[in-house]
Amino acid sequence: MNIQSFLKNTSKAEKLKDGDSIRFTLDQHTTINDEFISGIKNASKPSLTVSPLNLVPISVASAIVKMLEEMGIQYAFGVSGGAIIPVWHALQHSSINVLHFRHEAGAAFAATEAYFASDRPVVVFATAGPGITNSLTGLLAAHWEGAKVIFLSASTSASQRGRWACQETSSYTMAETFTSKSLFHYATTLESDDELPEVYRRLAKGLAQPGGFIAHISIPTNIQTSSIKTSLSQANLFFAPATASDETISKCVQLLSSGSFAIWVGFGATNAAAEIRQFAEKTGAAVMCSPRGKGIFPESHPQFVGVTGLAGHESVLTYMQKHRPLRVLVLGTRLGEFTSFWNPTMIPLEGFLHVDIDPEVPGTAYPCVKTLAIQSDVKAFMQGLLQHFPICQSQMALPRPERQKINPRLTGLVRPQALMDAIQEVIVDRSDAIVMTEAGNSMAWGNQLLQFTQPSRYRTSTGFAAVGHFVTGVVGAALARNSKAVAIVGDGAMLMNSEVSTAVRYQIPAVWIILNDGCYNMCGQGSALQGFDGMDVEIPQVDFVKIACGMGAEGIRVEKESDICIALEKAIASPVPFIVDVIIDPTEPVPIEGRINSLISQGITNS
Repeated sequence: MNIQSFLKNTSKAEKLKDGDSIRFTLDQHTTINDEFISGIKNASKPSLTVSPLNLVPISVASAIVKMLEEMGIQYAFGVSGGAIIPVWHALQHSSINVLHFRHEAGAAFAATEAYFASDRPVVVFATAGPGITNSLTGLLAAHWEGAKVIFLSASTSASQRGRWACQETSSYTMAETFTSKSLFHYATTLESDDELPEVYRRLAKGLAQPGGFIAHISIPTNIQTSSIKTSLSQANLFFAPATASDETISKCVQLLSSGSFAIWVGFGATNAAAEIRQFAEKTGAAVMCSPRGKGIFPESHPQFVGVTGLAGHESVLTYMQKHRPLRVLVLGTRLGEFTSFWNPTMIPLEGFLHVDIDPEVPGTAYPCVKTLAIQSDVKAFMQGLLQHFPICQSQMALPRPERQKINPRLTGLVRPQALMDAIQEVIVDRSDAIVMTEAGNSMAWGNQLLQFTQPSRYRTSTGFAAVGHFVTGVVGAALARNSKAVAIVGDGAMLMNSEVSTAVRYQIPAVWIILNDGCYNMCGQGSALQGFDGMDVEIPQVDFVKIACGMGAEGIRVEKESDICIALEKAIASPVPFIVDVIIDPTEPVPIEGRINSLISQGITNS
């Protein structure tokens, strides 16, 4: 007997006597548990014996989705296609919130930011062939950023491989997408349901370990609908974060106590904000941060000397030149190009003490500089350091980043500096929204001019730095936070790959502030500084408000500096996706001298 027909036919249930039994068939989406059995009994007789017979095993697709549910997955972002339909269907009929995006790269970028906004892993799904290749840029960004993302894709069935199947996805055509260790921490093609327990274990292990984790589970089309014969037990794994030994802590105390030192804070130190501030105030040390580390140590604090790297503050270089410390304590940053430009001015007299959860990081950016490498969770390390470090405050006056109030001008195009000043006042200081800056001029202006006093309020990408990351990532962040997220982007990025339509479909309160200057301005100004003239960087002026309204969002166009604050207030107050299209003066010099000098030092110059 079918369960649904039994429960609907109350007369049959009423005729049952206590102690009677009934046998029935379960469909593939029904899970037998205490709650299910109680529901059957309550619908009939309390003492009814429930004896399932002829159970239909669940499909591989459903088993994978159930696995993901048990791992705490809340969101799955992707684009559908014929080859992935069984998995997509199983996701849609689960407790996981599934969002159908407009482009796979956008889905992957959004998943990255949803992870950082929620601290929960996110699933990305795509169909075979181009669905996978479209996803790769976003997945590489997720890897570089240290996110936790599980990528589910379809692949060609074994019997069709090598026979020119439509969108063939196999070792014949796309081997690198299944084996690339530089992209995936774990990748496998599921050839049999017998492999599911090992897949479950590997995923659970990767998600439990500290740091990022990008996995790729490729599921052939014929496997997705096959029934599983293997029972799956929940994998409960816990990994304590790596911590420095007492001996290492003592050595660090000794070295830092022997002379002046500064603290260089990166994104990997986000969870140690309180300990870093306590340690800095206890010791009087100067503090600087990477662009991704903005806000971990309050930028308004008198011991903060500035942001390093791309569009960083001159006050940092002034400090390192005039008060060069004996050592620098580096916390959770790779010191890559956009954080340091490998500038020799940033090298302390006696080298670095470099703390990172990844043992491959310390010593890589400055390979010839003396470095004490410490593999540890930054928070655990700082807690150990605080217990043993003596109070030794310094009264030295430190250089500080200069911040000037910009008075709105009455005529002319909007200056980026005036826009950033208004963003600081309306969004940073008067709301709790996450602020994101896209690769390009947006990132440069945000790094230099926006100021944060709390961690996790500012997001930018200085590693992979893909254009399109935050144009789409803002959707994932706003969804996972269930509150405002604001992306500051260029017109080129907005034209490349935005997910405004996705935000409208799911009523996600994302905000886009567009620096609309009718060109790829970082490329234009940068190439000119490198001696290359006459480059084609123009973009026909676009009315992004009309585009947004055509998709169901709201927006406002800003052409005067006096109108900026009102427009930003409307954007923050709006319950729907909102565009602020700002016509920017393209002649204002962008603070990218460090980037240009780095490129010239690498030989990219025409002079």
